[in-house]
Order: sequence, then structure tokens, then C-alpha cells
Amino acid sequence: MAETLPDAADVVVIGAGHNSLVCAAYLARAGLEVLVLEANATPGGNTRTEPLTLPGFAHDSCSSAHVLIQGNPLIRDDELGLVTEQGLTYLTTDPAVVMPQADGDVLVMHPDLERTCTEIARWSPEDADAFRVLVNEWRGGLAAAHGRWSSLLPQPDDEVSRRYLALREESAWDVVHTRFSHPVVRSFLLWMAMATIQDPRRPGTGFLPSSLAAGRLDFGWTTPLGGSQALPDALIRIITAHGGRVVCDAPVASVEADADGVRRVVVGSGESVRVGRAVVAGGHLAQLGGMLTGVAPPPDLVRAAETWRPGLSVFAVHAALRADLTFGPDGIASAAAGYGTSEGFARHLDRHHAGELDADDPWLLVVNQTAVDPSRAPAGRATFKILTIAPYTLASGEDWADVKDAYGARLVEIVRERCGGLAPDDILALRCESPVDVSQHNPHNVGGSCHGGEFLLDGRVVPGWLRYDTDVPGLFLTGATTHPGGSVSGRPGRNAAREVLRSLGLDPLDVMGPA
Repeated sequence: MAETLPDAADVVVIGAGHNSLVCAAYLARAGLEVLVLEANATPGGNTRTEPLTLPGFAHDSCSSAHVLIQGNPLIRDDELGLVTEQGLTYLTTDPAVVMPQADGDVLVMHPDLERTCTEIARWSPEDADAFRVLVNEWRGGLAAAHGRWSSLLPQPDDEVSRRYLALREESAWDVVHTRFSHPVVRSFLLWMAMATIQDPRRPGTGFLPSSLAAGRLDFGWTTPLGGSQALPDALIRIITAHGGRVVCDAPVASVEADADGVRRVVVGSGESVRVGRAVVAGGHLAQLGGMLTGVAPPPDLVRAAETWRPGLSVFAVHAALRADLTFGPDGIASAAAGYGTSEGFARHLDRHHAGELDADDPWLLVVNQTAVDPSRAPAGRATFKILTIAPYTLASGEDWADVKDAYGARLVEIVRERCGGLAPDDILALRCESPVDVSQHNPHNVGGSCHGGEFLLDGRVVPGWLRYDTDVPGLFLTGATTHPGGSVSGRPGRNAAREVLRSLGLDPLDVMGPA
């Protein structure tokens, strides 16, 4: 750590992932003195853009699409001036996503409902009508109810809210198989439903086909110009413009507290900062209780640690390419492509839960963002990523270090079969990251989970902890382990900021809207 820490700050925020920075930016805008402490050498958490392969190739090491955050008032209403003042630029892609088929055809989703319905009708006119109904139902009121849920706000006792809450009780698998009949259309919708890295067969995922389909129709494969890093960089500019600081290479070792609340934050070097009013922990919730000194971990944090589990862990392949991928006989360039079938997804999930690898018909997300943002690679070149799920611990007893490159090569072969531009001599450099590597890349990715994992509470799986405060006065929570969970939504950060401001007697409406 090269920087000297201040003696004190009103609010100390632990971690510089995008949610921590969102929270910090709102608090700084409200006039609080904010200090953000980040363990890594660079800020951003899972919204970092890094040279993972060759110089000049900017890879999003984790997140790539920023779709969910578009509906957050942070971006939707530009509450902090990220767009108008800081120049954060998002590109809406067309196609939104493509799904190449074994016969050479390609299902193309456009950021337009009718064009996408026309495309779906090539496989099933009935499913095209059902898709239109699904989306219009969402836009007709369910989306607003979902916005309230995401913001942890109460639902009114009306028919729309009841329909939304009933949908949340279902599984995405059942919703898709009940409302759609053609296997290609079912596979497409379930592929989208898995984009938040949840098992679509689990109750509680029934809203995902509607929510994610509508998001792609509204915003395409929303791409931040310059890479995912553009979001944290813009947030840091807001924080510093309002007198705050972000210090990297400053891993927090402990949070000192007494019966009256938090007192100091101590970093690994031994330096400490006196806390004036609050600590916001954006680190992993399951680890926070063990960081407290001076008081015993309170029951809420003990329960969080005991009920948390990683959920689905991930495997990634990053590559530098000679040129962008193309799909289908027309050579379509797309920032994102989906691979797999609904039957293959079920088998893939079962093997994942059994600790086994699957390369028969797995769920694959293929990202080729230079197709829309050429600035991420040298002229004419391209970046490329495969994301899939894979077990953190292999039932075979094999070490991931010994098998990851071979498994990654098998995944590249699957992608190559249905695209152009991925011949062996098109690959300039390749990097495979196992779930173990993913966990080492970011200390928040415990168990190889980059979406915050999940909690098993009273027999139900909950994607994010339902509180932003804790039983320790002045200690608050944010990040992917808090509601509504992972993905680039900014909701945990904005929601936590609202909770902190209220607790400190400040009006959140001074820096954010009511929703």
C-alpha cells in the first residue's frame, strides 16, 4: 500500500466492487467523508477490465453485459451524473444475442419485440405469440413490481403484485415448458434464464425468463464503452470529486467494535482508520463475522455464515483473436452468443452438482465484445470469452491445474463447430480460468462463485441476504451477497446507501429518487 491512510473518515467502505462504489458515491454526494479500502491492486471487483492475454487486448475478467443496471434509477435517471457528467457510455447491441443451431441456422434476438417475434416464428408461430404475451405482461406492470422487489421496497396489495409474487414462486424451467413448445425456443429462453448463474429448475427463478428477455429487448447486450472497468472508474471520479478517497492494496484485516458500535478499521499493514459514523462492508458476508474484534459476531452474521453456500461456480476461457467471430451463413457478428439445449442444461447442472465436468451439450455464454466495441483490441483484432458453470471440487479427485486447459480446449471446440473465426490459427493467445482461479482472482469469489452465491434460509434458496444493516450498530452491508444478489445491477449498492443515510438521520431523497 503506497498511500497513507487518513486518521479518520465518516464512512469506511470495505471493497471497491461496483456495488461498494455505488454506495460510496451516493454517500459522498450526500456530504459524508468517505474512504474506500480495496484489497486488490486495482478497483472494480468483478467489473474489472484487464490485459489477461496479450498487451493491448482489454478483457472483462468477469462481468461483461450491464443490462440489469439500466433499470436502476442510478442509470435510468442518471441520479449521480454518471452519464451526463462522467461520460459513462453504454452501447445497445443489435443483435442482442444469437443462438447458433446444429443445422447451421441461427436464432437472432434483436433489441426489438416484433423483429424478435418474427425470428421466433421461423421455428414456431405459436411460440412467437406466447413470447409477445410474456414480454407484454412483464412490461404491463410486472416489471414495476420487480423494481420494487429489487429495491427491497414493499409491494402494494394489488393484482399485479400478487401475480408477480406468484411468478417468483415458480421455476424458470416450469414457466418455459408450460408456455412454450418448440425445443429451440425453450432452449433459448432457458439459456437466458441461466445468465444470472442460477439453476432454472429451482423455485424462485420463475421471473427470470420474462425479466431477462425484456432486458435484452430493451437494451441488447448492453456494453460499456471501453469495458466493464468504465463503470467503477466513473464512480471513483464522483467519489473523489466530493472529497472521498479510494485506496487500493489495502486489505481490511479487522473491524474493531464495542457494545456501542464500530470504532476502527484495521488494514493488513497494521494501519487503522477511526470510524466517525459507519462502516459499509462490501466484502463477503459469510466472512464478515470473523473480521470483528472487540465483540462477538452477532447472531445475524453467524446465521449468514452458516446458511451461505456458493451455488453454481464458474469456468472461463479468455482469448485474443485475429478477428471477431461470425455466426451462420450470413456471417453475423454479435457481441454475445448462447450455446446449448434445455436437455443439455439439465444434464450439465446435474453433473455440476455431482462434481463432474460436462462437454456434451453444456450451457455456454460466448462473448465477443469487440464486435461492438473495437477499442478493446488492436486494430482488426478481437477479444473473446466463454463462460460456463463447473464444479469447484472435482469428484474425480483431479487437480484443476492439471485439467483446466484440456477442458477449456473442449469448450473452444464446441464453440468452433457453430461459428467462423475460431480456427486454431485464429487464436493468438488463450487463458483458461477454473473455479479455483476465479476464486483467487477476487477474494469475493468464494468457492468460485462470481455472483455472490446464495443462502438457504428456512428451506428456501435466497440469492442475497435481506438486510443491509446488522446487529452491530453502524455496520452495514452491500455487494453481491446482499439482496438482490449478483450481476451488474448496482441495486445492493444503492439500497445500502439508502439504509445508511436513513440511519444517520439524512434524507436519501437529497441524492436519489424514492424508488
